[in-house]
Formats: sequence, C-alpha cells, structure tokens
Amino acid sequence: MSLRTDKLAALDLGPFWVRRAVLASMAVAAEPEITAPETTAAATPAETPVPAGQHAPSPVARTAQKLLEQVTRSAHPGAQQARDAGRSATIEPEQDERSQRIAKLDWDALQDDVRQCTACGLCSQRQQTVFGTGVRQPDVLVVGEAPGAEEDRQGEPFVGAAGQLLDSMLRAVSLSRKDQVFIANVLKCHPPANRNPAVDEVLRCSPYLDRQLALLQPKVIFAVGRFAIQHLLKSDAPVSALRGKVHEWQGIPVIVSYHPAYLLRNLPDKSKSWSDLLLLRDTLQNILREKS
Repeated sequence: MSLRTDKLAALDLGPFWVRRAVLASMAVAAEPEITAPETTAAATPAETPVPAGQHAPSPVARTAQKLLEQVTRSAHPGAQQARDAGRSATIEPEQDERSQRIAKLDWDALQDDVRQCTACGLCSQRQQTVFGTGVRQPDVLVVGEAPGAEEDRQGEPFVGAAGQLLDSMLRAVSLSRKDQVFIANVLKCHPPANRNPAVDEVLRCSPYLDRQLALLQPKVIFAVGRFAIQHLLKSDAPVSALRGKVHEWQGIPVIVSYHPAYLLRNLPDKSKSWSDLLLLRDTLQNILREKS
C-alpha cells in the first residue's frame, strides 16, 4: 500500500481501483484473526463492539472489503436477491384469468379444456393430450413430469418402460394401479425429443394439475422427478435432499422419489427408491388407520 492510498483509506475516501484478487488478499491479510461479530441492520462500524483480545479492522481492510463486495454485486446483480429468496427456483402458476377459470372447472370440463389447450407451443406437435388415468378417489396420486413419446401416442401416462417399472414399484408395496391410484403429469403434452419441460410450459400447464389435485383429493401424493417435486413443494433442492421426509401440498402428505425413467438409467438408486416406497406405504397406512 502507498502512503497516499493509506491516507485515503484512513479518511474513508475512495473508491480507488484495485484488482479483485488484490482486494481479496488485502482483506485476508489485514484481518487474519478477526471473526466478524453479528450486527443489527442499524449498526455502523463505529458502533460494532470488538471482542476482547481482538483488534478492530483497519481502515484499509474495511475499504478493501467494501470494494470487494461492490465488485461482486456488480458482477452478479441477482446474487443477493437469490440469497434473500433462499436460492429457491419456485415456479408459480400464472395468476391470470385463465388459471382462475381453470380452478373452477369440474372434472369433465377440465378434461375438455386440456384436450383443446393451445396455451403453449407443445400443442403444435402433440398427437394427443395426456390428461391422466386412474380412480377418481385415489389413495395415492402419482405425479410425474411430462408424457413421453409412447404416452403421446396412446394418450395415457406411464405406459412405456418407465410405466412398467412404476407398476412394479407400486405392486411391491401392495398398491394397485387399477383400484387405488391416479397418475398424472405436470405437463399434459409431450416435449419433443423427451427434453425437460420449459419454465413457460410448466407455468401454463400446472393449473390443470392443481385442479386435478383439488378435485381428486388423494390421501397421499407420490411425486417422482425433479419438475413434479419443484412444482408441488416450491423448492429447487435436489431430490436427494428431499427424500426420506413427509412433505405437504395444501394439507395432503407428499412423498418424493426419483422418476422411474431416471431409475432405468441409474440402477444403483433403485435401492433408495425402495426406501421411498416404504415411506409411502407407511404414511398411507397411518392415514387409513386413523380414519378407520
């Protein structure tokens, strides 16, 4: 540090141009033993007490730290907002006239509306919409992400290899797809080349799923796959961090797990999905026991 720079810092003048790497080294070198105390929003550096046995940060270190924070904010303007929001990538349904209208439809009208939907570009290449299938008063509602090519052809969810695996998973915990389960997806149309759903597609299609959930009122929701979990739990945490817990969607228990299509590509994780299925079974049994 030059004498001029040191004087400017002591007078709290600046900013002066310093490379980011130099700023970081300045802050570390000037305060090697300092642990920053917790302060309130109204506190100022002069009002912040310094713990016994420690030294107050020098003006040079304070200025360097301020400049480093300014540079970081300038380079990443959305970083602070993301931290304030808990880094959640919540996807909320559109709160417009369309979603409000969908929220009032009965079952038959909802099916017709899905069949005629042109709200996003997926309508231009679909063979047919995939509304969902199963019993109208299900013990378990399975929510997946989007129809695949075979589902697009047949108009039913989970009918390919992933569907066969899902059937086996449900049978393993004594659940009948025919008698106890309804299956739906967040998207009702097939994304080309089985790509991930786009944010806009989820925004426009998720009001249909929300209305299905409200009408079906399942005892337990089994969400499989990242996009289904993100929509229901409003969290962008990885599936691995959300497994093993009972979550809720509007008072209905939600159990999460890996999508069957993922399990077909990652066989070692099948053992983890078995634990999820046991949690699903136990949660449902507890609910049935309480109602009996």
